[in-house]
Amino acid sequence: MMGEGAARPGPCGAAVFVCGAAVMIFEIAGSRVLAPYAGASLCVWTSLIGVILASLSAGYWSGGLIADRRPSAGTLALIIFLAAAFVAATACLKDVLLARLRARVEDQAAFSLAACAILFSPASVCLGMVPPFAARLKLRRLERAGSAVGGLYALSAAGSIAGTFLAGFVLIPRLGSAASLLIVSFALGCASIAVRAGASAAARVLLLAALPALCRYPHRPGGRELVADVDTAYSRAWIYRDVDEETGRPVLLLSTDPYGQESGIYLDGDGLALDYMRFFRLAGHFVPGLARTLLIGGAAYAYPKDHLARFPGATIDVVEIDPMLTALSRKYFKLRDDPRLTIYHEDGRIFLNRTRSRYDVVIIDAFRDSSCIPFHLATLEAARRVHAVLNDGGAVFVNLIGAIEGPGGRITRAEYATYADVFPRVYIFPVSDPGNGLETQNVVLVALKSDAPPPMRSENAELDGYLRHLWRGPIEDDLPVLTDDRAPVEYYLAGAG
Repeated sequence: MMGEGAARPGPCGAAVFVCGAAVMIFEIAGSRVLAPYAGASLCVWTSLIGVILASLSAGYWSGGLIADRRPSAGTLALIIFLAAAFVAATACLKDVLLARLRARVEDQAAFSLAACAILFSPASVCLGMVPPFAARLKLRRLERAGSAVGGLYALSAAGSIAGTFLAGFVLIPRLGSAASLLIVSFALGCASIAVRAGASAAARVLLLAALPALCRYPHRPGGRELVADVDTAYSRAWIYRDVDEETGRPVLLLSTDPYGQESGIYLDGDGLALDYMRFFRLAGHFVPGLARTLLIGGAAYAYPKDHLARFPGATIDVVEIDPMLTALSRKYFKLRDDPRLTIYHEDGRIFLNRTRSRYDVVIIDAFRDSSCIPFHLATLEAARRVHAVLNDGGAVFVNLIGAIEGPGGRITRAEYATYADVFPRVYIFPVSDPGNGLETQNVVLVALKSDAPPPMRSENAELDGYLRHLWRGPIEDDLPVLTDDRAPVEYYLAGAG
């Protein structure tokens, strides 16, 4: 017979299934929680997976220990409810905690590990305690211990599989990371009540009902006027109003991190609000008479509109992986349909691999997070595909964030070496301070398909000003070219690797 306080087999198995699903939803949502503050690099995924696995291991051990000492359904219900509370706390406090931690920890690896430990370890420990505890409660006959334990762990694995698909295909794309975490918390709370109802169940129901109210406040990036905060299938996007420090003009900015901005427009008229985009206007200098341009990375579509206005007879194809950013650009950033503008919603490298179109200019302005170019767009193989789609005499522009000299310049030097292996002429234009090779800033790389030396002066005063930013110092040849097999762009950007 089952001992006093033992959990019923049905609810116990269901709770194990729900907890298994919760682990994977929690982990996948965790990558979205961290991305605005830490990026989505290999370093972040390594920290997230490592911390959660370590926490689950601690939970397996401690759960088995506690189950041997207090094998009651009430204890198991409390463990599951604590997991629910910790998941809810992650949903409610993630922005506040990550912003404060980011202000105190600069090292990327240290920040990733600390953030994962603070936000994801407590709930993961509790979730890891459930399978061994449930197995202890379910054991009635020693001769069937193997099948009982195996059946519970199979249920846990089945839940993890279901949670993986549910998170990636339904919850996060449709509802966002915070709402997904609250749903997980609510499901865990219900599982807790199913395992053991009683006097404490009413209090748990009341706490669960209050959870959504805890997450109603918006996070305002940097104290700026927030217009929209949207979870997309690929990132979290903030749209906010601000004032341009140089001109004093009001701007509307798009950001996938709460401190910087990826694109933006002036609210009181035309013009490019971000300095680095103005260097793309050199396309007409390096490729006179350009007709077809490809831009990888649309964001708020500020540059495509400028390009069409400056080159009346030209067309531009924009490859933007995230359809939601296009929708937001239509709603907030004055993007309108234009017969000379064609938009493709797909990965930029995949487009390069499959397209049969030819272009006079290719512009790569894509970032996996706020400062790091996707590695597969930075490699030798990608550069060869760009070379293949360019017409003779064409040019490619690549927007990077990094220094030129020193450890912070590794990403720039590696990308320079990669393009120099394919293109006969490669130039570097630091955007903010052309004389300071140690400053981390936007750096525009320009590679020409022609071997003929281009003029580095222009009668157009604006373009001549951009040309004066040409880096004329040496570029150290200390790094191998980036390849699809090895492209540690996030480590180079951090000055490591």
